[in-house]
Amino acid sequence: MNERELVNVRSLYDQYSGYISRTSISKTIFLILKRSFDVLGSSILLILTSPLFIILSVMIKLDSEGSVFFKHKRIGKDGNIIYLYKFRSMVKNAASLMEKFTPEQKKEFEENYKLTNDPRITKVGNFLRKSSLDELPQLINILKGDMSLIGPRPIVEKELEKYGMYKRKFLSVTPGLTGNWACSGRSDISYEDRITLELFYVDHMSLKLDTKIFFKTIISVIKKDGAI
Repeated sequence: MNERELVNVRSLYDQYSGYISRTSISKTIFLILKRSFDVLGSSILLILTSPLFIILSVMIKLDSEGSVFFKHKRIGKDGNIIYLYKFRSMVKNAASLMEKFTPEQKKEFEENYKLTNDPRITKVGNFLRKSSLDELPQLINILKGDMSLIGPRPIVEKELEKYGMYKRKFLSVTPGLTGNWACSGRSDISYEDRITLELFYVDHMSLKLDTKIFFKTIISVIKKDGAI
């Protein structure tokens, strides 16, 4: 390599290093702002919705036996195990009812991890799911740092297989209370499209995209898009 070629290589290296440095700084600032908004937002929402927590808790207890809250094991950032908090929307013996699923129900559940007409869901639970209020306790997860307000929805370990070679990318960000898939139709979208939407967020996450998803989620909840 002659002197001119060496100078060109060094120039390209300096430009690339500068770009990487600026990108890293921008990402760090974004993540700091994102976490600050998560803490502030979840704290305010927990205070504002505390009366709703009480009302829903009473409704759940009066409707069926069992605890008010439900913890579900999920996979969080970097593959760490987290426990998702929800208002209980199923009957106490939900696990045993799975054994009575019809072949069609088993196939649907294996493909989407959800059922359109789930016999395990209580009357109040159906309302909670349609209104997305069953997810409200996840504000506690956000305050703890397990989740973010915006991000890919956390999944169970078995679902991770569907992400194939993109597992590591999917797990590189903190899961969210709502996200690109959650505000885009949820159960109305195939799992393959869900993966595409979630990975798009990972590749393009920004304050602008978070803001867009936030307001799109509000509209989606009001219209009950994809809720089952």
